[in-house]
Amino acid sequence: MIEYVDAATAPPKNTGQIRLYGEDGFAGMRKAGQVTAECLDRLADIVVPGVTTEEIDRFVYEFGLEHDALPATLYYRGYRKSTCTSINHVVCHGIPASKPLREGDIVNIDVTYVVDGWYGDSSRMYGVGQIKRAAERLLDVTYKALLHGIDAVKPGATTGDIGAAIQTYVESERCSVVRDFCGHGVGQLFHDAPNILHYGRAGEGIALQPGMIFTIEPMVNLGRPHVKILSDGWTAVTRDRSLSAQYEHSIGVTETGREIFTLSPGGFDPSLVLRT
Repeated sequence: MIEYVDAATAPPKNTGQIRLYGEDGFAGMRKAGQVTAECLDRLADIVVPGVTTEEIDRFVYEFGLEHDALPATLYYRGYRKSTCTSINHVVCHGIPASKPLREGDIVNIDVTYVVDGWYGDSSRMYGVGQIKRAAERLLDVTYKALLHGIDAVKPGATTGDIGAAIQTYVESERCSVVRDFCGHGVGQLFHDAPNILHYGRAGEGIALQPGMIFTIEPMVNLGRPHVKILSDGWTAVTRDRSLSAQYEHSIGVTETGREIFTLSPGGFDPSLVLRT
């Protein structure tokens, strides 16, 4: 049985209960989300052919220091970087390294900053120089999939509505949704209940209530959905080596719909209106 709990009185750990945040929580998430979104905006000028993902990681770390923000991934469960950089067929959790990006690559950069105890979690795709039409299409489909998921968020809807909206759209575009990873509750914990699957059936899952805060972060493959984890224990890649893409926002359920905490302050989000 699902239990909802006032976030102000909940213990500081993932108990499986779903925290419901008040206005103070939403204010904290706005602040953390905007630091994360500003960093992702700034990276648009940095992601060019020849830059290394290690240099990107260093920028994320230094940007955090300048804004009194701590990169949440740094030393999280032994992870030693300030961001994840997932290139081409890497689905997620790619580890920054010294290899330079090349013309035509696509890369997901996943940033989470902790600001005053609140976790702002978001990721975007970046094209490196001129990218191929197939890669452009994948980025477009993946971003629209995120919008379909966000559009399903409102009080009385279910987590299954989110997953069904994403899956239906992605498969109609002859792409596939990765099943091995999901969105998650966020707020004063990095990963909290509930899990947000990016596939499923409408009407099933957990009922959405005002005050819930979570991420939606679909991973979409041009090929089949299957992935494998490399020997480093982190990097997930497509088994068929097809291109993969991901976009992520942190979302709060309001009395009338939803609020996106990680919108680009510079207007880099392509659109918040679905055009299918």
